[in-house]
Amino acid sequence: EGEVVTLLGSNGAGKSTTLRSISGLMRSEQGTIRFDGHLLNGRSPESIARLGISHVPEGRQVFPGLSVLENLQLGSSNRRPKRAEVLADLDRVFEIFPRLRELKDRAGWGLSGGEQQMLAIGRGIMARPRLLLLDEPSLGLAPIIVSQMFQVIRQLKESRTTLLLVEQNAHQALRVADRGYVLESGRVVLADSAADLLDSEQMRAAYLGKSGAAEVQP
Repeated sequence: EGEVVTLLGSNGAGKSTTLRSISGLMRSEQGTIRFDGHLLNGRSPESIARLGISHVPEGRQVFPGLSVLENLQLGSSNRRPKRAEVLADLDRVFEIFPRLRELKDRAGWGLSGGEQQMLAIGRGIMARPRLLLLDEPSLGLAPIIVSQMFQVIRQLKESRTTLLLVEQNAHQALRVADRGYVLESGRVVLADSAADLLDSEQMRAAYLGKSGAAEVQP
């Protein structure tokens, strides 16, 4: 609880599949998934969400036809909160993402890629998650927006939000995480503290490049 853990690996390694299995969007064929003593296998996504797991998917998945504000409000729907709680949560999201306050009446689908990613993360925060699953939050974003995304992850970490982060940008992910797991073809091949993974010759050669480049090599 309160940790940031990152899943790393090349495309097809099983990172997104892991998150989708946890949140119930995919059925696992074997093994067990447990969260705080609860067996998640076979549960519906909405049941898993009510346990406090919020999934921010790859590709943002902003609801078309709804405003920024309506997208955010849907994030709290599984909790059935009181109006005062929703307003407090909206204030928190707008504090993290001031741009969303300016755009709250705009159609979410019409935002830029970076703004949609802010909206997707904000919608996840509205669920008051005990565990926030973030799938490729920096994918397809300009470098300056990527930097902002990782600053937000640091803010969430400072607020003791528990995060499971899937990210192709291994260098940035390990700089913000406490621990990391490297997947290859669905199997864990490396597991260590983020600091030790950053210093690992095996990790550097396979994913960071000899100079510790920021991007994961395909």
